[in-house]
Amino acid sequence: MFQQRTHSPRHRRPFLTRTLLGLAAALALPGRAAWAQQGKPAIRIGVVDGWADSVATTQLAAAVIRSKLGHPVELVSVAAGLMWQGVARGDLDATLAAWLPVTHGAYMANFKDKVQVLGVNYAGAKIGLIVPDYVKATSLADLNGLRADFDNRIVGIDAGAGIMRKTEEAIKAYGLEMRLQSSSGPAMSAELDRAYRANKPIVVTGWIPHWMFSKYKLHFLADPKNVYGAEENVHSVVHPGLGSKAPAVVALLSRLSWRPEEIGSVMLAIEGGAKPEAAAEKWMHDNPERVASWLAP
Repeated sequence: MFQQRTHSPRHRRPFLTRTLLGLAAALALPGRAAWAQQGKPAIRIGVVDGWADSVATTQLAAAVIRSKLGHPVELVSVAAGLMWQGVARGDLDATLAAWLPVTHGAYMANFKDKVQVLGVNYAGAKIGLIVPDYVKATSLADLNGLRADFDNRIVGIDAGAGIMRKTEEAIKAYGLEMRLQSSSGPAMSAELDRAYRANKPIVVTGWIPHWMFSKYKLHFLADPKNVYGAEENVHSVVHPGLGSKAPAVVALLSRLSWRPEEIGSVMLAIEGGAKPEAAAEKWMHDNPERVASWLAP
């Protein structure tokens, strides 16, 4: 889920610049010049493409910022490490995908003096290992005894992601004789779907909020050694300069938060084939009172 790609120190800054500028140019909205003529600066938000919660929340925020506050918005796809670095440097104005205090704790420690944490946009987030309800295992401690049922593997996401690092720790802590298979968020979801349809045992790295909990009957494996930590919150984080650049945007992002069933409906619509921007805009139009509460002074 939370990926951090490593680069040598001397290559890190050029890579970040190329990534942000190239992706921003590719994703810039039509009519940007017209917006600029109105005196509204563009807001650049980092989004982790492939993370269902990041996409849904960011698209919703972008829809509200565009339609209610009049700012153009550029969504920039980056890995988690570059996302934090981009906000700290001011290459990005904001991100709504900061998992704290554990999963992104290392990023927060590195950049805490260069970013501003506005508040929680989703409470009760959680990471861990997930299995379908028909699987016998109920705890990480059960996995070794059933490893043959799982083909001796745990299906993961991007190598280097925070949940992958935690799973490597879990393998050591529980003495699991299973390999952690790297893939991606979408690839993991596809493997889960195939196994679920065939009623086959599978264990995957997973998290809440995610659309798969709305589509399948799943449960987290108990983690008595607390390797994955307790529940977390997803925060909105901005560059400190955004307050003077667009104070109304900071006020909105300080208030924007939504419940599991709300974000779940948008994520499931996107998974079902709706374009992310369209799904977010539909939810915004269908829930005017909720949106108004985020905009109220």
